[in-house]
Amino acid sequence: MNIKTTLLTLSLSLSSSMALAAGQVEVLHWWTSGGEAKSVAVLKKMLEEQGYQWKDFAVAGGGGDNAMTVLKARAVSGNPPAAAQIKGPSIQEWGELGFLANIDDVAKANHWNDVLPAVVSNVMKYQGHYVAVPVNVHRVNWLWANKAIFDKLNLKVPTTMDEFFTVADKIKAAGYIPLAHGGQPWQDATVFEAIALDVLGSEDYRKAFVDLDMDVLGGDKMVKVFELFRKVHSYIDKNAPGRDWNIATSMVINGKAAMQIMGDWAKGEFTAAGKVPGKDYICAPTPGTSNQFTYNIDSFAFFKIKNKADQKAQDALAATILTPEFQQIFNLNKGSIPVRLDADMSKFDACAVRSMKDFKATAKSGDLVPSMAHGMSTTSYAQGAIYDVVTFFFNTPNADPKQTTEMLKKAVKAAL
Repeated sequence: MNIKTTLLTLSLSLSSSMALAAGQVEVLHWWTSGGEAKSVAVLKKMLEEQGYQWKDFAVAGGGGDNAMTVLKARAVSGNPPAAAQIKGPSIQEWGELGFLANIDDVAKANHWNDVLPAVVSNVMKYQGHYVAVPVNVHRVNWLWANKAIFDKLNLKVPTTMDEFFTVADKIKAAGYIPLAHGGQPWQDATVFEAIALDVLGSEDYRKAFVDLDMDVLGGDKMVKVFELFRKVHSYIDKNAPGRDWNIATSMVINGKAAMQIMGDWAKGEFTAAGKVPGKDYICAPTPGTSNQFTYNIDSFAFFKIKNKADQKAQDALAATILTPEFQQIFNLNKGSIPVRLDADMSKFDACAVRSMKDFKATAKSGDLVPSMAHGMSTTSYAQGAIYDVVTFFFNTPNADPKQTTEMLKKAVKAAL
């Protein structure tokens, strides 16, 4: 072996040793396609630029269900990853099991309490200590509308449910599908919770889907929610059952349908199709909820690990996720908005700017509420019970709203 080769081998060996000494962070997630994968690649690069190793632990499919199955097996065997994509009440469940690491030092050094709204930071804490970090905020209560159809029919985007039905009747009479929808439980629940937010108001919405208050779940207002939900069904097409959300979005993009109720990930479909907000499509809060904001927050929870060097890499990952730079890149790719209240929105489109404005306003007013449909408000057991009742009602023409309200109360009670 010549001197050149020996030096190269030694150099590579030293580099490898230094990388290992700097620590490795294994990250479990299910962002495996499109803008999400691009964003993960950016996070990996930013971490490696700090001298740490990134070990990708991507588990595709099932909207995270597959990933959670793998995570449980790893955690129980005493070998959890450094970080895992976990959100909402599930963070508390993992905290109760004693698996999560305290990252208060990182939070304090980077002033998280100052840059995050309390309603968000509280979800990231277990017993008052940070154990997770938020990545983004999705607004769920969005109505997407095809501007050409509304212009052609000389209609305004509805701001109340009464206006929605009036507009939908005119759209239907003109030969268009008023509301694009995918008949899947989570999509049914997305429409249901939007109506519930309007009818119940923010306080009773919270009582129903966060506190699981039986009086509200089984009350007269909930009967009204089911009545309106039933009426909405008459404005979707007969081919809706089983349809994926993005196919429903494409119906609005292509002018087959006029509207869709869906979170802001739908915007990615419009963007990919070369459509521009205000010119080709309109984004507006779902009818009756213009001063309210239903949120879905992606986040990473941090697990207890023994290796000191890996703990440093873990802390670096937590800090990097909330940097203004990563927040901007990630959310421009994903269609969501940064979770930081001080985010620079100059590169974001009109829908995102509106979303951030409303996010800040509702954080102050108390009208920022967690999405039941997207696992932010309650346990997976209670959510599953609500899904079952909502989807049964939506797909059963002769189901009675009053009886269904009583069924909802009983189903949630049984899930507790």
